[in-house]
Formats: sequence, structure tokens, C-alpha cells
Amino acid sequence: MKIINRRIRLRTKGNGDLIDITEELKKILKESGLNQGNITVFHPGSTAAIITFEYEPGLCQDIQEMFEKLIPRNRHYHHDDTWGDANGFSHLRAALQGPSLSIPFEQGRLLLGTWQQVVLAEFDNRSRSREVIVQLIGE
Repeated sequence: MKIINRRIRLRTKGNGDLIDITEELKKILKESGLNQGNITVFHPGSTAAIITFEYEPGLCQDIQEMFEKLIPRNRHYHHDDTWGDANGFSHLRAALQGPSLSIPFEQGRLLLGTWQQVVLAEFDNRSRSREVIVQLIGE
């Protein structure tokens, strides 16, 4: 069993930015030389998340609209009273989705569905430098 850690560094545009990282994950897996195992994708932060969906323009817009309906930007959040940064909504959205995703792989291929991509979802109210930690465990 082998464990490999890699990092993906990204610059986001702020709230609503959805960045497809699937190809980068496939590249990392290929370079690892591993045949079967598990890949964990983790974002160490509280205002972005790792999610999976069919990455196409219409669904990207639907995802953004869904989050706005569920957790609107323009209402009061107690977090904003604490820090004054007006991003309480982004913490809630990220908490709802979660910071990580685990994907099995075999024969050197991620076992994703045909229309399934892995996406960093930025929820903060400003552009950010982000890091995604990728850990492969396998043989």
C-alpha cells in the first residue's frame, strides 16, 4: 500500500465560482502510477467546498441559484456580527456541502459517473487563493 500527497493551487473569482478540477485529479492519478485504491480530495478552509455534479453551464447556473435560494447572501448572519466580514452565508454554504470527497479508482481510472466532475465551489464574498489537498492511497 502506498500513500501519495499532492496539492492543487487555484485562484478563484469569489462567490459562485465553480472550478472543475477533474482533469487535474486524473493527471495526479496517472502520475502516481497507482492502479487501484482511493483518492481523497480535501479543501482546508471554511468558505469553499468540494462537490460533484455534471459540470455544464446550465447546471452551474442552477447550482448557484440553488445556493442563493437555500442560503441567501442578503440576509443577516450572526457570524457577520462577530467578524464584520459579511461572509456568514459562505460559511453556511460550505458547511452544507463539506470540505472533502472520496473517490475509488481501479485500473488507474477514477470511478466517476459518465457525467460526473469534481468541482471546487467557492462561496466566499471575494476572490481567494485556494489549495486543494489530494491524497491517494492504493497499489
